[in-house]
Amino acid sequence: MSRPDTSGAASGRLSTLAAALVVARRDFAAVLLSRSFLFFLIGPLFPLVVGALASGVGQSVERNAGRPVLGVAMSQADTAALSAAASRLDSQLSDTVPALLPVEPRPGAPADPASLLKANEGRMSALISGTLAHPVLTGPANAIADWRGTLAVLAAAAAQGAPHPYPDVRLAPVRQAEAPIDRVGRMRTAQAGQTLLFLLTMLLAGMVLSNLVEEKANKIIEVLAAAIPMDALFLGKLFAMLAISFVGIAVWAAVGGTVMIAGGRSLAELAAPAVGWPAFFALGITYFAMAYLLLGSVFLTIGSMASTVREVQTLSMPVTMLQLLVFFFASYAMASPGSPLEQAAVVVPFSSPYAMLARAAEEPGLGQHLLAIGWQVAWVVLFIRGGASLFRTRVLKSGPSGSRFRRKAARATA
Repeated sequence: MSRPDTSGAASGRLSTLAAALVVARRDFAAVLLSRSFLFFLIGPLFPLVVGALASGVGQSVERNAGRPVLGVAMSQADTAALSAAASRLDSQLSDTVPALLPVEPRPGAPADPASLLKANEGRMSALISGTLAHPVLTGPANAIADWRGTLAVLAAAAAQGAPHPYPDVRLAPVRQAEAPIDRVGRMRTAQAGQTLLFLLTMLLAGMVLSNLVEEKANKIIEVLAAAIPMDALFLGKLFAMLAISFVGIAVWAAVGGTVMIAGGRSLAELAAPAVGWPAFFALGITYFAMAYLLLGSVFLTIGSMASTVREVQTLSMPVTMLQLLVFFFASYAMASPGSPLEQAAVVVPFSSPYAMLARAAEEPGLGQHLLAIGWQVAWVVLFIRGGASLFRTRVLKSGPSGSRFRRKAARATA
């Protein structure tokens, strides 16, 4: 019996890149259109929204807790005028104006300021009485001495009654020397970029594991491995999960940006990176892709070797801990630019994206980043090929040991 001619089939197989894109489109559509992906997107938004609300409430509580409360036991007209003046000056004096609390004596209770202050102890720190022309401040000696000037300004503004009691200040800018480089600010920007890169990588890289374990359990991986090269299969899955990660990041960035704008926060609170914000964002996206592909290729290899979710969790835990150490290593090296430690962080493939993102914040120039990205791409290719080779020999039994296994099975069948 003659052998079937497989030369045409072999020549008709897709190239590695083309097969990888086919797998990437398949996995991307399958994950993106699944109901679980919606819950995956919503999950991290809850801590973000809760954290933003908690931060806003905490700032409000801290601001109000730090402001003294002064009771006002004056005539109704004077109390209204004083409260209106305090509202006008509050925004100009950056929350340094005390909060005013109107106080009226209870029926049958003493109306003197000392008695009113004692009756409302815990609600106010001092009590304002008298008139706008002759205000009286009753309270602890050390406290009322500090608020004497503030009360004088409030009383003068209330007595004047004008909507703008203070004249406009004309600005006369002069030329000055160029501002020095804010190295501390740039280091904080680098630290913020490293932390965000690490959190996104660790949050999203785990999707590769569950995806491969499910296909191994359903025997789908064996069908795909028979149709396309394993290198293309691994590369396609990484591309698909990377694209899904970008979709998730885009959604989270839109929600997070909206929350920041609504809360009055902006990038102006961070020092501008040395390469500028547009280049820093572009490099951040590129280094996230490199960090994801590097860690994802390792996770993909682990997932290909495991047969159950429990095995995946057991095998991935050491990798996760090592990645945490890598992040601490890159963060520590950032404090010593140009040192052997920092150069080592740039060379080590897993810490290279973090170290180079910190360099983008602290040092100008883009040439070094092109070299670093090329270095990281080479390691991604190496890890993918190594993982695919390990999967072929240990799982599919298609290597030399697998060939011996098939020959023994054929002899036993004969």
